[in-house]
Amino acid sequence: MTAEPVRASIRIDAAPERVWEFFTRPEAMIRWMGEYAALAPRPGGEFTVNIKGTPVRGHYLELDPPHRLVVSWGYAGSEELPPGASAVEICLVRDGTGTRVHLEHRDLPAPEEPGYAKGWTHYLARLAAASLSSGFSVIGPHPRSRSGTGHPGCRTRLS
Repeated sequence: MTAEPVRASIRIDAAPERVWEFFTRPEAMIRWMGEYAALAPRPGGEFTVNIKGTPVRGHYLELDPPHRLVVSWGYAGSEELPPGASAVEICLVRDGTGTRVHLEHRDLPAPEEPGYAKGWTHYLARLAAASLSSGFSVIGPHPRSRSGTGHPGCRTRLS
């Protein structure tokens, strides 16, 4: 039996283009989540992150830079949540000079839901801190970047 989707959101004082990099560049990802990342941000591309020694494995399923991405999620060697068994959707919505990050993690086994709810809140706070730290800059505005108040493709509830 699967749980209701886990939803979390946070406002970050950084533009969507900067926040996007933290989901698509390995050196940025490990600043807020994990000790190792191998990322190939294209549909079907590798999404590999080791978090506290736990091997998260999946693929990028959908990308609309710098607004929305969906990755499959699971653990190498797990029977309860094998690679690709669940999906994480991230929506980045411009909010003045910052970004509202909306996350929805779907198709989790029911016993996993409480841990993920706590975990995503923890990691989104780390993302906010990492995005404000010096020593990391985005390559530049993404060519498909656009402003707006939301993204029509997001399934997450914007609250």
